[in-house]
Amino acid sequence: MKKSLLVILIVLSLTSCSKSVLDQLNPNAMPVSQFWKTEDDAQKGVNAIYAMFYQNGGWNRWIYFRLDLTSDEGMSKSPWVELADWTRFNYVNYNFFEGNGNTWKDTYKAIFRANQVLKFVPDIPFADEKKKAAILAQAKFFRAFYYFYGALLWENMPVITDPHLDDPGYTPPAGTLADVWTQVERDLNEALPDLPVTWDNPNVGRPTKGAVNAYLARMYMQQHKWAEAKTALDYFFTGEGKGLYQMVDFKENFRATQENNAESIFEIQFSDANKTGEGDGVNANMGSNRTQFFAPRGIGWSDGQARFWLVQEFKKEKTTDNQIDPRLRYSLFYPDQEKDFGDKIYGRSWEWGADEAWFKKYSRDYYRNNEDYYSEVNNRLVRYADILLMYAEVLNELGQTVAAVPYVDQVRARSKMAPLATAYPAAVLSKDNFRDRLKMERALELCGESVRWADLKRWGDLESQQKVDVVAQRDPDFKNFTVGKHIRLPIPQTEVLNNPNLKQNAGY
Repeated sequence: MKKSLLVILIVLSLTSCSKSVLDQLNPNAMPVSQFWKTEDDAQKGVNAIYAMFYQNGGWNRWIYFRLDLTSDEGMSKSPWVELADWTRFNYVNYNFFEGNGNTWKDTYKAIFRANQVLKFVPDIPFADEKKKAAILAQAKFFRAFYYFYGALLWENMPVITDPHLDDPGYTPPAGTLADVWTQVERDLNEALPDLPVTWDNPNVGRPTKGAVNAYLARMYMQQHKWAEAKTALDYFFTGEGKGLYQMVDFKENFRATQENNAESIFEIQFSDANKTGEGDGVNANMGSNRTQFFAPRGIGWSDGQARFWLVQEFKKEKTTDNQIDPRLRYSLFYPDQEKDFGDKIYGRSWEWGADEAWFKKYSRDYYRNNEDYYSEVNNRLVRYADILLMYAEVLNELGQTVAAVPYVDQVRARSKMAPLATAYPAAVLSKDNFRDRLKMERALELCGESVRWADLKRWGDLESQQKVDVVAQRDPDFKNFTVGKHIRLPIPQTEVLNNPNLKQNAGY
């Protein structure tokens, strides 16, 4: 009897406590209804957007193939033929994951995370409303950030501003490039008032007013809205950002030794703390794969390398003390590097082709002899030298060529290059001449920094066969370029097939 009663009591006790003991929520899979409640939830939500920097489709790996290698600065001789084909405009399988699908997926995954923050955080009570506003502003910045790069790649993207969690079958309407630019502009302008000029040390790496104005300027420049771009860039010269940024030792923009320095306006915070696989786990890789894929053969995978015309351009002009442009030393690996500067390549003398080159920026050759998937070197997405060259371009397009020249000269002076009027007197005489020279100034200062594809599009160098033929003289891959088609990527075909509202980009 006592045993029977004991069994009954145990069963009843288990039944009565089932909701509180047995039905525990998984903290790693918290349902939406239970999550967006506290300030800590809001911070975790926005931090999840930052985590997208470490996903393969974006800044961890594949976006460099689109922005650097597809431009006339880069190329691929990868034995992975389909991967190389996607750097030379041979797009056959529009669903090729590493060339297209992964970047599309991770772009919208980041946008989805931003949309969740913007939907749920407004209803969370905060002790400090300014803190809430800053979290929302970061989400708006990143939604704009990912749409900006999406506009450069696919152009005609669906613009989604709600997570649509209650409608898993949601099929967004087709978007146009104009729609995307409108959303980027709206998000950046709304983010601007609630982000600080600088963050405190624990939060360094979050977007500032400088980062927002830089991307506003980039967005306006791609649309040739020069006056609006100047207003955004004025922040650095007559606004709150005046005197805040300055140029540093050139090489320190590409090493882990002086990250978040005075030249940096916005950079991705990479780390080698987690030498594990990619993903969303708490211990997932937070490093960059770029140099593993861009290092010379025998050091990394060498799936991407630089065009040799860059080396030749660096050598066309000597410094004021009759030396080779010092930027070459820290921008590229090339055959005469040991002869010119005394530098070996990851500890090796040159053993590659006589006309081959690789991107040196972000490499770790200064302290190791190989690369891996866990580079801790931050990617400086925007630095002050770029801002100076952007401002010069904008002033020139507004008919203020004389006023534009000093901003280029500031960049040249760091590397002991003579003023433009001395080195290229014709360049300062007209808008067209200045623009032509500025194109090369940007290549010499910024090669391999993921800006060239946007530059070529903005300058109209890909809009006619005659202009494409000029680009093809530097990069033979552009002989495959079809005007009106390859200016943008195809939308992954699975997206088009699964969404009746989408239409494949023209020519595909």
